[in-house]
Amino acid sequence: MNPKITDWQGRYVWLVGASTGIGAALAGELARRGAHLAVSARTLDALRVLPIDAARRLPCDVTDTASLAAAHRTLKAEWPRIDLVVYLAGDYVPMRAHRFDLARAEQVVEVNFTGAMRLAATVLPDLPAGGGIAFVASVAGYRGLPEALCYGPGKAALIHFAECLYLDLAACGIGVWVINPGFVRTRLTARNDFAMPALLTPEQAALAIVAGFRTGVFEIHFPKRFTRVLKLLSLLPRRWYFALIRRITGG
Repeated sequence: MNPKITDWQGRYVWLVGASTGIGAALAGELARRGAHLAVSARTLDALRVLPIDAARRLPCDVTDTASLAAAHRTLKAEWPRIDLVVYLAGDYVPMRAHRFDLARAEQVVEVNFTGAMRLAATVLPDLPAGGGIAFVASVAGYRGLPEALCYGPGKAALIHFAECLYLDLAACGIGVWVINPGFVRTRLTARNDFAMPALLTPEQAALAIVAGFRTGVFEIHFPKRFTRVLKLLSLLPRRWYFALIRRITGG
């Protein structure tokens, strides 16, 4: 469905949201495989801690269209091309209806979805055939889950956005990937106070992402032993789905 990326040597890759977690681990993995990297986060200090000497550290803010555009102009001036753009920026706060915080919910959706649209609008005119754009969403975007009142909807919208982009760009040979991880041990998931099944390290997640790019699939999801269960549950009628989720989560 997408271009198969089997060799990263010499590829120009821009990772947006790469200072910690999956983004930092993916940056390290792609650097080891010979990619030319640009890594972005909101501040230069956040990027300085990455142990990747050759990476171009390019601070920008996904909530600011002008900031993204300036970073993009800088890369276009310095690089011969940008082969792949990966959106990894994310925010998360556990939230349920009895403690719904509209302002905080809007901030989460701003980073998880609106920022991804801003980046896409910035880079779409320059995406090359054989390369493309990838978005890190989440299995929380499949269907409603407890504690995901503001997180899940933004990720669901991001999955839908990626599907629409794929339909428009596939005929041009431009790849669009959506990456749906299960639970990964990061500073964000550390906010959870419940057991997280099939929990992965960021390094394991990075390897799964690279393996997914190799196959050319549209959706890269992992770990399969967890994500396949959620995919099966998502096919159920709502009456059955709601009952099972309540039983499984105690919610």
